[in-house]
Amino acid sequence: MFIQTESTPNPATLKFLPGQAVLATGTADFPSAEAAGASPLATRIFAVSGVTGVFFGSDFVTVTKEDAIDWNHIKPALLGAIMEHFQSGQPVLQGEADSSGGHAEHTGEDGEIVNQIKELLDTRVRPAVAQDGGDITFHGFDKGIVYLHMQGACANCPSSTLTLKMGIENLLRHYIPEVLEVRPVAA
Repeated sequence: MFIQTESTPNPATLKFLPGQAVLATGTADFPSAEAAGASPLATRIFAVSGVTGVFFGSDFVTVTKEDAIDWNHIKPALLGAIMEHFQSGQPVLQGEADSSGGHAEHTGEDGEIVNQIKELLDTRVRPAVAQDGGDITFHGFDKGIVYLHMQGACANCPSSTLTLKMGIENLLRHYIPEVLEVRPVAA
C-alpha cells in the first residue's frame, strides 16, 4: 500500500490519500480524540502524539496537528497508523456512526432559497474544498445571512475567512440576490 500526502492551505493540516475509498458517502469530522470513539481509524490516528483533529472524505484523510510539532516528526507515525488500519480489515466507522457530513435541515418560508444555496454548495463549493482536504456544510439561513460550518482542513485555516468572504459569499450573492452575507459557525 502506498499512501500519498498533499499539503493543504492550512499549514497545521496534511491530507493523506490511501489510494482506496475511505468513506462510501458523506464525510466524518472528529475535532477531538473523545469524538473519535465510533471510528477505529480516527482512534488509531489520535493515538499519535500531537494530533488535534481528524477528518474523512470519500478518498482522503486529513490530520491536524499541534502548531509546535513538526510534520517531519509526526508524519511517519501517521502513515504507519493509516496503513495498519487499512491492512487490518477493520471498518473506518463502526455501527451507525454518522458519516453524513450533510447540510442542516431547514424549515420555513425560505425553503426555495435554501435549496438553491445547498445546490450551489454541493456543485460548486464542496468539490473544490474537498481537494484542499475539508468540507463546508450549510448550517442555516436567516434574514439574508447564510451560516456555514467548516470542517477538516478548512476549520481554523488562516485563509478560511478569505474563502468564505471573497469566494463563497460572492458566488452565492451572484446567483441568489437574497443572500446578503456568509458567516462561519462552530459545530
